[in-house]
Amino acid sequence: MLVPGAPACILRDGAVEKIEQRALEALEIEPAIVPALSAHALKLYRERKIADSSYSVPGLGRFRINLHRERGAAAAAVRALPAKVPMIGDLHLPPSVAALAKLPRGLVLIGGPAGSGKSTTMAALVNEINRNESRHVLIIEDPVEYQHRHFKSIIEQVEIGEDAPDFPTALRAALRQAPDVIVVGEMRDAETMMIAVAAAETGHLVLSTLHTTNAALAVTRILDFFKPDERDQVRRQVAATLQAVICQRMVPTIAGSMTPAQEIMINSGTIRKLIEENRLEKLGAAIETGGEEGMINFNQHLFQLVKDGKVSQKDALAKATNAQALEMNFQGIFLTEGKRILG
Repeated sequence: MLVPGAPACILRDGAVEKIEQRALEALEIEPAIVPALSAHALKLYRERKIADSSYSVPGLGRFRINLHRERGAAAAAVRALPAKVPMIGDLHLPPSVAALAKLPRGLVLIGGPAGSGKSTTMAALVNEINRNESRHVLIIEDPVEYQHRHFKSIIEQVEIGEDAPDFPTALRAALRQAPDVIVVGEMRDAETMMIAVAAAETGHLVLSTLHTTNAALAVTRILDFFKPDERDQVRRQVAATLQAVICQRMVPTIAGSMTPAQEIMINSGTIRKLIEENRLEKLGAAIETGGEEGMINFNQHLFQLVKDGKVSQKDALAKATNAQALEMNFQGIFLTEGKRILG
């Protein structure tokens, strides 16, 4: 992270660390970063004061760059992109996640805040498809993050600004390019969402990311893109095409790394009916009781991570949706184990 008036810093396992003591000058960040931007990103930065770009250094790796303004001066965030596309098994995700790669059609959304590993999980799903299915996969990103090789599938990667002017244009073109799977880096607006839903309706598997705090709120977040008089129709379309929502939060592990805690909503008959009837406030309860259908909520996954010895109770409680309920679960399991030992 490069911020005027502060030393250059890195984010390691969720904590900010200074890598030098000297504070950066306001005028030195922009000249250092601009040469690394693509022509499209530089144009956006000049026009809008914010832009994302990817950058490769031979022999070192690839990086994602965000150049923006704060308090009238340039600031930047630079993130290293792993050279290796992750495998589902490497991420220690619930078993129901891998099953999503086998879906023939429909909409799969991956939610969470910035830095929660959404792109990594999506790349792992694409990798699972690539290694096990013979499909045509078309990926649209701004910028391209993970670079996929062709295994059993054919992978095309379209970068906004370099290969297409924007997400809606790239998506419309994708529908004429005979893909089986369409991957959209991020749902940013109503037009992109509407085209993606239409693609799912016409038999494509569509994967994308969405900024949402939990899986149950994903449908509300989708509807927020649209005008009030459009939402009933969109909600019915989402009910018919949605396959699953994965939402995640990164949690520190006891071993000193980070791991995703996930909430997974599968569009079961119950979930579909609740969406159709606009009873969205009931989705959270349906996720909690939908374990047999592959669903899990944050509290349940955090509880499992603690039980497996991967995450401390303290860190799990800090990430819980309902910390009080999770603490009661911890007390219950330890009481049960204590009785078993004494017995």
